[in-house]
Amino acid sequence: MPDLVFRLALLALAWLGYFALHSLLASLPIKHAVARRWPAAMPAYRLGFNLLAVLFLLAPLGLLYGSDWPSLWRWQGYAAWLANGLALAALAGFIWSLRYYDGEEFIGLRQWRGHVRQAEDQEHFQLSPLHRWVRHPWYALALVLIWTRPMDAGMLLTALLATLYFVVGSRLEERKLLIYHGDIYRRYRQRVPGLVPLPWKHLSRDEVAALLATPPRT
Repeated sequence: MPDLVFRLALLALAWLGYFALHSLLASLPIKHAVARRWPAAMPAYRLGFNLLAVLFLLAPLGLLYGSDWPSLWRWQGYAAWLANGLALAALAGFIWSLRYYDGEEFIGLRQWRGHVRQAEDQEHFQLSPLHRWVRHPWYALALVLIWTRPMDAGMLLTALLATLYFVVGSRLEERKLLIYHGDIYRRYRQRVPGLVPLPWKHLSRDEVAALLATPPRT
């Protein structure tokens, strides 16, 4: 038992450190500081941020999958079919949604090639079909993938910390989106839930078109 507690504590520290560093590097104050002190580095900031995010992810994933954790539960029978079906649907939804994002902007290649030195993201406000139902569809899909997996002690701790991070991280992200897009995002946030879709609270296609016609940054 002491060994399990130690390994869980180490895994928790690894995930918390990763989430904290990820949020810190994505924050506008850090970006502004880099833009002031090293403006020539800004075109590569988003690209470097994504590379570091993948690199630093290796530590918690190594602890998670490199250790033998006590099993808590495994989906059986119809529950397994449902869990795996939901996971496949979430993965398909993620892949399908990629068409509505600017991949080069997201990765950072566009900023690098265009020598963009602004700290703020340059992507215009746009809504994919999934954004009609939740404000953060990738986070919502990730939660489905995480919670439909068989659970051992390490995975359960990871799922709980990831859920907490998605809740907190989405709110931090929305502070930036309000700065970038102003009233149009404020109105969108009032109409659509953050992570859990609610059938009675979403936007129709006509409502999306009307919202996108709003003058930016009022």
